[in-house]
Amino acid sequence: MTEDHVSRETDAATGGVSRETPPVAPSAPLTAAQLAERAAGFDDDLTPLARAAQATVMVRAGIPQEQLSRPQETRVFVVANQKGGVGKTTSTVNLAAALTQLGQRVLVIDLDPQGNASTALNIEHRQGTPSSYELLVDGVAIADISQPCPDASGLWVVPATIDLAGAEIELVSVVAREQRLKKALDAHPRIGTAAEVGEDRFDYVFIDCPPSLGLLTLNALVAGAEMLIPIQAEYYALEGLGQLLATVDMVRAHLNPELAVSTIVLTMYDARTRLAAGVATEVREHFGDQVLKTAIPRSVRVSEAPSYGQTVMTYDPGSPGALSYLEAAREIVVRGSLS
Repeated sequence: MTEDHVSRETDAATGGVSRETPPVAPSAPLTAAQLAERAAGFDDDLTPLARAAQATVMVRAGIPQEQLSRPQETRVFVVANQKGGVGKTTSTVNLAAALTQLGQRVLVIDLDPQGNASTALNIEHRQGTPSSYELLVDGVAIADISQPCPDASGLWVVPATIDLAGAEIELVSVVAREQRLKKALDAHPRIGTAAEVGEDRFDYVFIDCPPSLGLLTLNALVAGAEMLIPIQAEYYALEGLGQLLATVDMVRAHLNPELAVSTIVLTMYDARTRLAAGVATEVREHFGDQVLKTAIPRSVRVSEAPSYGQTVMTYDPGSPGALSYLEAAREIVVRGSLS
């Protein structure tokens, strides 16, 4: 069989189209004007990569990503859940840092003797440092012990030291011991309404509680108006929630009628598992609009950040965890403006 005959059979089998790939001519480099023309109808905001890159650049430059409207008075959140490991402190520090990126002014009060919130916000909290212990036991003013967060403009922190572990015992004999934190907040010159305090006010106060329902947590429940409950997307996280809500009802009935569970955030959410989806569905069915639409995914970056003395908002601003906390913070602000 001749070479021409093979070629004709090949052409017939392929419909007359040669199987050989024609050489591709090298394209000329595009000019800046041509690139701009091609990208004219393209919206960078629609791509996750562009959003992540934008967030990283703005955080590194110390520029707020948005300027959302500030509440007319300081909103005091109690972040509590007596079950440990549900992302309570992680949510406190990252939501606080995220709010500053939305143009808000935030105060974090660390009431956990472990001082994890202080660590994540890069705040000095060695034994002997003026802290929430002095606030509760000695009646020291918040303004005298709060420190500015070096990584987030507009964020101030009252640290916790190991001394706080003995505060519950020392407060047993004190009159109105459950009111100590409330009195300190009421006396702060930057906490209150816009008419009373002015533009220099704090917009949000987050009180990070220990994983227990003792006197420290009780002080926070009496002092706060809103409660934020992080719930891990695991079955065990739902156990004990009834006890927490019963405590809230008791505080509301006897000590703080203004306290309300306003916000619930799902943490460590793994979309690949049916368990996480089932827990999320159950929580949303029970609590309804109190649950944020944004769930915080399980993320290595979120876990790594505290070891560098940072929140994930500054450690890796473009990571899924950081972007999720930013969206959750945006939800909190928008909900508050609508209520």
